[in-house]
Parts: sequence; C-alpha cells; structure tokens
Amino acid sequence: MSVSLFELFKVGVGPSSSHTTGPMVAAQRFSAMLREMDMLGQVAQVSVDFYGSLALTGKGHGSDSAAMLGLAGHEPASLDPDRVPEYLEAMRQKQEIALLAEQPVAFEEERDLRFHFKDRMPFHSNAMACEARDSAGKILFRRMYYSIGGGFVVDEVEAGNNAPSPMDTGVPFYFASGAELLEMCQNEGLSIAQLMLRNECARQPLEQVEQAIDAIGEAMMACIDRGCREEGILPGGLQVKRRAPQIAAELRARQEASLSEPLGTLDWINLWAIAVNEENAAGGRVVTAPTNGAAGIIPAVLRYYERCYRGTTEGKRTFLLTAAAIGALYKRNASISGAEVGCQGEVGVACSMAAAGLTAALGGDIWQVENAAEIGMEHNLGLTCDPVGGLVQIPCIERNAMGAVKAIDASRLALMGDGSHMVSLDKVIETMRQTGRDMRRKYKETSKGGLAVNVVEC
Repeated sequence: MSVSLFELFKVGVGPSSSHTTGPMVAAQRFSAMLREMDMLGQVAQVSVDFYGSLALTGKGHGSDSAAMLGLAGHEPASLDPDRVPEYLEAMRQKQEIALLAEQPVAFEEERDLRFHFKDRMPFHSNAMACEARDSAGKILFRRMYYSIGGGFVVDEVEAGNNAPSPMDTGVPFYFASGAELLEMCQNEGLSIAQLMLRNECARQPLEQVEQAIDAIGEAMMACIDRGCREEGILPGGLQVKRRAPQIAAELRARQEASLSEPLGTLDWINLWAIAVNEENAAGGRVVTAPTNGAAGIIPAVLRYYERCYRGTTEGKRTFLLTAAAIGALYKRNASISGAEVGCQGEVGVACSMAAAGLTAALGGDIWQVENAAEIGMEHNLGLTCDPVGGLVQIPCIERNAMGAVKAIDASRLALMGDGSHMVSLDKVIETMRQTGRDMRRKYKETSKGGLAVNVVEC
C-alpha cells in the first residue's frame, strides 16, 4: 500500500485533523506556491473561502485560525500550541499577515475569512479556496483545496487526477485489499508488521524508520501524560470541564484497592483515551491516529499493551506498523473523513486499527489480526459525526474511551478464535463506504443533526 505509517500517524495540533491541520497545511501550501511562482512580492491582500463542512463547523474546529497560521508559514508538526494565541493576537492587532513570515499583506478576519454555509463542492465536503490579490484588487492566484481526512490535503489539480494508480513501484509490497495483504504475508512468510516495515524501509533506512516509529509512540504517551495533568475548561463556549486530571488522581488514590475490582483496568483505559481527546479539544499537541477526532483510541490501547503486558519496544513497533496497514486499507478503499462517511470513518477506523495492532503485539497470527480489525469496525458501522456546537468535545471525547474498550474486546474475541469468520475485513470496509454514502449529509460533521441539535447549549 502506498500510504505510509507516517502519513497516517502525524504529530500536529488539535482540535481536528481535517478542520484544523488540513486548513493549516492548505494555507501554507498556498503561500509556498506564491513564492514558487515568484508572486509573493506582488501580493497585497489574501482571503480564504470555506465551503461545506469546513464552513458549517469550521469556527468550532479552529479552521479560521488554522488558515491564518498556515498563510504565515506555520506547519502543524512544528507549531507550538502554547504560542498560538500570541501569533493570532499579533495578526489581529496589525490586521495583517506576513506570508511565510516574509511578505506582510492586509488581512481582516471579518472581511477575508468567508464561510459559505450553503455551498458544498462536489469533490469533498471539506473545501476551501485561497485567493491572493495585488494592490489594485486584481486576483493574482486562486486555488481550491480539499481536506480529505486525517490531515491529508489535495488541491483542485490533484483532485482531478485522483484515480488510484494500478501499481506502486515505490514499495516492494503494493496491496489494494485485505485479501491481497494476507496473501502476500502468507506467500512471503511475513507478518503484517514485517511487510509494512519493508515498505517503509523502501523510503528511508531501517534505523530512521524505527526511530521515527518510536517517536510517534512517545508523542502519543506524552499527550496522555499532559492530558492527565492539565486542568481547566475546554474552549468553545460549552463550558466542558477537563476531567482527566481528577480521574487520574482518584485512580491513583485507590490504586491498591482497585486490584480487587474486576473491571478496574477499564477505568485506566477510559482515562488515557479521555486525556488525549481533552488535550486535542484544547488545541494541544496530538498524533493523528488516523484523525484528531479519534486520536485517543490507539494511544490508550497502546498504553494498555505497555502497562498490562509489559510491552516491549519491538512489540509497540509491531502494534503501530500493523495498525497502519489496516488504516491504509480504509484510506484507500473507503474514507477516514467524518465529513464524508460520519464518525465510523474516524472512531470506527481507529478502533479497527487498534484492535489489529493489539492482536499482532500479543502474538496473534495474520488471520486473527484481520479478524480483530473486522470486528472493530463491524460494531461501529453507521456511527454518525454530530459534534455539539461544532466542537470536538461532545460526544467525541467519551466516544474515544468507548472505542478503545471496543478495540480491546475485539482483539480478545479474535485471539479466542483461529481467525476464521464470516465477514471479511474487505467486506466490512466496503459496507462502511456504502453506509457513509447512504448516510444523510446532516450526520456528517455539519452539527445539523443528532446530538448537535438535541442538546441545548447553555
């Protein structure tokens, strides 16, 4: 599969990979294109138009701020979340943005950030157009971008050439389906993780790959730890209190007593997932896994493996490589965008990935891994994306805790069997794609359906 582990797992900032990371990436690419075309010095004003889901939930997800930061040259992986208010305040005070920190141009939020709530672009619901004008008001350059989930961005040219390539000569093992993946593993005598590792090593040396995988795992653990420390109210107006620090304190206080509680481990899993997604909702540093809205599931299950099974470094690499292979299948054959297929494409996919990763790390064979991934998605089919107030808080934070527990249960069910089952992973991925296609638009990250309209905002 051509999708790399490092494309699915990316360090960035919250609260949304498609609505925050994506717009920041798109805006930065736009500024970079102006420089490449030697137009940067001619620009006097820039503006951004948001369409579809980006318009409807953009302010709650920070799309407006992300676009401003991107135009200024900031990138999600290197941006310091703690300095974001400072950067934005400087732009607002001056009413200008220095494109790529080089070319100061006029910029007024009310005038230059435009939200087209009723307009949806045909290629994808997450659409935004960046536009540059000269001092006479003439349009110098305009480009449409689509944030297609998980921080992936394509522009209008790339979208027009979006047909998947019949083969990928850049990696030794190109697989377009779960069946092909299993066949290759069986023929080569490789685990799914080993096959993925060989693909990654076609891009960079083994030592660099392993170091980068370890860094992803460390970033996930750091996010859990920070989420367990940080207190306060989450931004956005819903007055949602961060619960993770209090839960962590309570669990530590009764740690010894909890040993006799049969389900005490679940409390910790819930905590770890909640901690990550509260950090995400606060705009903190998170890892897309495969999206920000579902960022808590894989870290929580990975820590469960680490703490409850004394997980090794090699085991954690196996976990993440296997999870990435499964995520790549969803990315290719369905979607990881809540705006396209609902939350089944975010929490559902993360649950499936985590179930597969845990099963592999615990010694499951390729058939049990595929079974775990299928179970993880099968019981998330039809999950809607209905964020209250357009914020990644309700029901997103608790939904990650539930997804983590489901992933562990899916793994346990698969490990109790021999890998044989009725519904294949490929069939459940296609079912998810069809379900997303049939799902009414209001249930796909618009805040116009579900809990978003049935919860009274105070």
